[in-house]
Amino acid sequence: MLRSDYSVSELVIMGFSGHSLSAETIQTIQAEKSSQFILFAHNYESKEQLIALTDEIQSFCSNQNFPVMISADQEGGRVMRFRKGFTPLPAAKVIADLNSPSVLFDLAQIQAKELFAAGIQLNFAPVCDINTNPNNPVIGDRAYGSTEEVVTRMVSASVRGHLTEHVEPCIKHFPGHGDTQVDSHFDLPVVTTPLETLRKREWIPFQRALKSGCNFVMSAHIMLPHLDPDRPGTLSSTFMKKYLREELMFQGVVVSDDMEMHAITKNYGAEEAPILALEAGCDLLCYRSEVHAKIAIEAIKKALVDKRLNPLALETSIDRIRKVRKNLKLAKNEISIQTRYQIIGHPDHLEFLETNITRPGR
Repeated sequence: MLRSDYSVSELVIMGFSGHSLSAETIQTIQAEKSSQFILFAHNYESKEQLIALTDEIQSFCSNQNFPVMISADQEGGRVMRFRKGFTPLPAAKVIADLNSPSVLFDLAQIQAKELFAAGIQLNFAPVCDINTNPNNPVIGDRAYGSTEEVVTRMVSASVRGHLTEHVEPCIKHFPGHGDTQVDSHFDLPVVTTPLETLRKREWIPFQRALKSGCNFVMSAHIMLPHLDPDRPGTLSSTFMKKYLREELMFQGVVVSDDMEMHAITKNYGAEEAPILALEAGCDLLCYRSEVHAKIAIEAIKKALVDKRLNPLALETSIDRIRKVRKNLKLAKNEISIQTRYQIIGHPDHLEFLETNITRPGR
């Protein structure tokens, strides 16, 4: 079992329903000592409500030794969980077409400044994928482009912009989701990209982002059978350990893509998948729903009792996560509540968007 000062829930990011903490969610937090959460559009009504919710989470868990970590997918374009009231971020491809990493750096600062004011300290962005397949149904304009040169320049700017405003970026989706023809939300994509191409193309933006200080990498639910015939990226020690940890020398936190996506749920059981992901080398498993997060937590506990999972390996993962969490800043301790309201959707942010992106050069 884990040492008494470690909790299995520290290996899980949990979503939940509602605009505030329900009695059931509070009970889960108390029982499991939950400390990492992800928010979606269904948790959002207004910036005032969102701030109240994230402050409620932090205050409710204030007896923990590390700040609670609250995350979201706020890429821009079609992937924005918080829209009304926030600065409307354009899709990555729209920004990249301006060919100005400096504009993206400033925009990432705005993006992160608003998230931080809202109480979000981890953003699952930017996308490091290179959109090499024009028929890709899931990446498309979420990628900065179709070449490693463009994507690399832009990703680095976004990472640095986030970090200057106290928000941890999480680059995604390793080992690369840009050459797929299937959306992993619905099924398991199969990719045949040669290893040397991955090294010279797909992994270049990841390497630059890591050098820019990124502490989080998200895995991809994709099969590369010529490199691992048995497991998709998230569940593959070949990709999570051999390539990401050893070859790319990543020492930060590996986060799984949503473990409730059909690429996983159609092919691996709800109790088996979290065990395979942890065995493969993921540190933190992402679940959009409280129900499935609790299933995963119980499965991990059982695997520890059955000695299938190594407690020392899990404690190492928790240590990686805690290393980042202990340095997180909390907006509720740093900025007045009125200032936080004003930062989100600030007129200066909208003017920057209009001047530099909507109508550049005019």
